[in-house]
Amino acid sequence: MKKITLLLLMGMALLSCEKNKTSDCGEKMCTYQFVSVGIRFVNNKGEATEVKDFKVVNQRTGEKLQANSNISINTIKGAFVVVDDGNIQSLSEEGDDLKITGTSVETSQTKSAIIKVSGGKCACHIDKISGTEQIAFD
Repeated sequence: MKKITLLLLMGMALLSCEKNKTSDCGEKMCTYQFVSVGIRFVNNKGEATEVKDFKVVNQRTGEKLQANSNISINTIKGAFVVVDDGNIQSLSEEGDDLKITGTSVETSQTKSAIIKVSGGKCACHIDKISGTEQIAFD
């Protein structure tokens, strides 16, 4: 029974992956999951706060990025998707510094933070390397 369960689990793991068919990237298995990196803006009490003029700029290229999953933008107060797998080609394999900026609706204060995220032509998914998960207004 344990062998059958193990075989079923291995089979499901293989079915949840796909081969990366890019020939110059070599053979690799990628999952079907869709990865995103988010940020949260909070006020001086640590509570989620509304933000305007949200933007993300790749410091290496100067390009403004917008996550494809931002279709549902601002469904959670103060929470934003910074980048997702839809942006994978815009990012380098070594990782790029992304400058995130937003302005508090309450105080009109503007704050920025930098996070590092990798991607690239041969990557299966984006990967957050470093940086904060929230930006706090004074």
